[in-house]
Amino acid sequence: MAYYVLLSNFTDQGIKSIKDTQKRAEAFKAMASKSGVKVHTLLWTLGQFDVVAIAEADDEIAATALALSIASMGNIRTQTLRAFDTADMAKILAKMA
Repeated sequence: MAYYVLLSNFTDQGIKSIKDTQKRAEAFKAMASKSGVKVHTLLWTLGQFDVVAIAEADDEIAATALALSIASMGNIRTQTLRAFDTADMAKILAKMA
């Protein structure tokens, strides 16, 4: 399983219906589950991004499918970052030349 950080901003459509954001978050978690992605944390934030999520997926295909699915709804724009835990980082460092 691979970790991903999703950094999201509300679109004009998403901000106009901001009162539905918690319902949309629950729908996102359900959609993620169907895509084979486990959402560990979802947080609304102040600053450059409006929402940050930490998720775990079997592969990039599942993570990308989820990102495209939520983007197609038109409420947020998302940047998806591949993340590495301590065990992954140890493997990466061991392969360095």
